[in-house]
Amino acid sequence: MSAPAAEATAPRRSGTVRRFLTNPQAVLSCLVLLVIAGLVLFAPLVTQHDPNAAELSDAFGPPGGGHPLGFDSAGRDVWARLLYGGRNTLGGAALAVAVALVIGVPTGLAAGYHGGWFDSLASWWVNLVMALPAMVVLLASRAVLGSTVWVLMVVLGVLVAPSFFRLVRGTVAGMRGEPYVDAARVFGLRDSRIIARHVLVVVRAPIIIQVALVAGMAIGLQAGLEFLGIGSGSLPTWGAMLNEAFANIHREPLLMLWPGLALGVTSAALVLLASALRDVLEDRGTGPVTGRRARRAAADPPTTLEEAGERADLLSVRDLAVAYTLSDGTSTEVVHGVDLDVRRGEALGLVGQSGSGKTQTAFSVLGLLPEGGRVSRGSVLLDGTEVVGAAERTLRGLRGDTVAYVPQEPMSNLDPAFTVGDHLTEPLRSKLGLSRARARERALELLRQVEIPDPARVMASYPHQISGGMAQRVLIAGAISCDPDLLIADEPTTALDVTVQAEVLALLRGLQEERGMGVLLVTHNLGVVADLCDRVAVMREGRIVEVGATADLLTGPRDPYTRELLDAVLDDAPARAPWRPREVGTR
Repeated sequence: MSAPAAEATAPRRSGTVRRFLTNPQAVLSCLVLLVIAGLVLFAPLVTQHDPNAAELSDAFGPPGGGHPLGFDSAGRDVWARLLYGGRNTLGGAALAVAVALVIGVPTGLAAGYHGGWFDSLASWWVNLVMALPAMVVLLASRAVLGSTVWVLMVVLGVLVAPSFFRLVRGTVAGMRGEPYVDAARVFGLRDSRIIARHVLVVVRAPIIIQVALVAGMAIGLQAGLEFLGIGSGSLPTWGAMLNEAFANIHREPLLMLWPGLALGVTSAALVLLASALRDVLEDRGTGPVTGRRARRAAADPPTTLEEAGERADLLSVRDLAVAYTLSDGTSTEVVHGVDLDVRRGEALGLVGQSGSGKTQTAFSVLGLLPEGGRVSRGSVLLDGTEVVGAAERTLRGLRGDTVAYVPQEPMSNLDPAFTVGDHLTEPLRSKLGLSRARARERALELLRQVEIPDPARVMASYPHQISGGMAQRVLIAGAISCDPDLLIADEPTTALDVTVQAEVLALLRGLQEERGMGVLLVTHNLGVVADLCDRVAVMREGRIVEVGATADLLTGPRDPYTRELLDAVLDDAPARAPWRPREVGTR
């Protein structure tokens, strides 16, 4: 790894460790649990006595002679039984938590992220399990499966798995429509990678708290069963020790102290550590690229392919219609018979007022229409591949390297849980198969290419630590990271001030000319179109009303709606020179 890349990753890792080490609650609770776990795991080294060896002559014997806590009513060493009993008690609780996590978290992630029939089926199963009385089920399981503590803990894990499912599903369902999740899909990442990378991190803090609560509940429930004499009497556990001590409370009340103290301290330390870890994880502080493949040289087509009946080899949309299903079961069409073409090396502006269907058309090209939306008819050819009706695997293969997307709200499209470096390196590693070190080097090169000063510092920054203009540059760097043929920019300057808008437009124009990309610019600003685009398509109420070269359309519009849009423009700056086909070589 290069020095800048190493410097970019160091603050994030060291910052988390530093916050943990400077949190007294985290350090103290962790030390307590480590001491308890160490004593339990290395019990044979801590004591030489057999926890089940009984000598009636030593019954209720006092401490001394290698027996620091004395003897119980059967003459067994209390210290040895406390250590070995911790093995069974804590091991059983860990088993129950593991079973609950394995069942509850993956199903909750899948149900919350995908929804559909799996969500309905899993929710039905969860409601059924939660309706069962846990204690009755455990008693029935003991009668059928035996009194082994490990079997009972597996059953308990199944019973508490719904708590993890509902926690995870509810959180994921609320954020699956976030723009940064859609942005990750546009980069071409697999759903499994998006879930593991962007979705799981959102629920990690609640899961940590839930683990502590479930572990404490499992410890207490197991101890309760053993205290009632329902568990396995052949194994030493803290609950069995409580049962035996309670039977002799008048003779030797001190026997109640040791297992009760072990249960209380362990449960308290678990909850305190989980709370501290939650705070540590959620506090993040304030603090020449070559083409992946050569482009084909563009032929000399007519000015308007749509009118000539030909189809562009990069993007060709024909008779596209987009419909949405309403709550009453009926459908409404929002895009009606759209025809568009974008050639290699050409910038096409798609303009129109808000609600005219521009973004719906762009999302149709990406195969990412919002929930309820569908392409009801038409064809979308992207680099020769039909997008309409294509499988998700095919669409995922196109996103990122064939088509990329720049959204209009930079901050909401960056996951606040990850640094800028994470956002840039993830598609490079997933789509291009680069190593971690090479991906970071490439990300630094991309940040330099989009004219970000001090790229190493920006790589290590979280989204809230950079400005809106810099965030938009980061998204542009991410969009071009896999060297796409077509760049779809949806209002890329709307959220920026005028000065930064000009810088971003100049950057887009320079990248487009350097890389020979086709650009589909979605905007309502004709000034932006005049500055960047070669051709313009005007859209109104879901239909294309006029298409032409930028200079021709801005100086001699044919449709009344286009003239209305021009009348609303205050800037009389000259339009960009018309586009001419050019040879696009390797970069």
